[in-house]
Amino acid sequence: MTRRMPLPGLIRIIRPANALVSGATAILAYFIATGTIIPQTLFLFSAVLLITGGGNTINDVYDAAIDAINRPDRPIPSGELNKTTASWYALLLFTGGIVLTFFTNPICLFIAVFNSIVLFLYARSLKGSMVVGNVTVAYLSGSIFIFGGALAGIDGIIITLPLAGITLFGTLAREILKDAEDIDGDAAGGVRTLPMAIGIQKSGQIATILVIVAVIASFIPVLWWGLPYLVGITIIDIAILGSVYKTIRCSTPACIRDLETTTHLKYIMYGALLVFLVASGIEILMPMN
Repeated sequence: MTRRMPLPGLIRIIRPANALVSGATAILAYFIATGTIIPQTLFLFSAVLLITGGGNTINDVYDAAIDAINRPDRPIPSGELNKTTASWYALLLFTGGIVLTFFTNPICLFIAVFNSIVLFLYARSLKGSMVVGNVTVAYLSGSIFIFGGALAGIDGIIITLPLAGITLFGTLAREILKDAEDIDGDAAGGVRTLPMAIGIQKSGQIATILVIVAVIASFIPVLWWGLPYLVGITIIDIAILGSVYKTIRCSTPACIRDLETTTHLKYIMYGALLVFLVASGIEILMPMN
């Protein structure tokens, strides 16, 4: 009797929505940098999707014990996948993503290899390093803009750098708040995080400061996108500040979870991507009017 492959688990473990949005962000970054879309952007999209999926998969392999407490519904703790299968699957995803960047340029290839290594190290050891793990995730999120811009060369990287900075600081704030939510499971897994060291309230304060920095950085693109971008990003900034500021009064992980701030931040940041897309599109269309 042939054993059925656990396809639902193989799909869920890569966090498909997260991987797809990451891939689309790379295409958006190239569009922002150049105002065009070329066939090679499909390689960008696919490479980011696979490498992001590989990172999510290997992270679940190393986090199996913690997820058994914090996320028991995930594929490994729920029994859909075993760690050996997931490990080989992650290697396949990383390899596939890197191979695809051979069809882009050397800068993109370097970033793909470097980020794949960083994702593996994060899952294996960096996540357990206080603050370093949070900074690593923030870098990886912001680097997608640099990766997309890199297809257009150094000029593309320069144009997308402010957007990478906005994403870095916003993601860092979210990661700290996620750690505040997961203190119980992290403690059981032997992980030492910033909220465990300084407390929930101070973590909320730091997250708020980081978001303020992201908000300040978000106004830089006004210089080239003008009023339409200013209107859209102001709405996003108000939503981000309002969501994170509430966490300052929290003193327990349950309070952070009840506010659902990390979930709200995720969707607000999706909204920021939409603002970037619309603003860059308007800039391209205006000369035609």
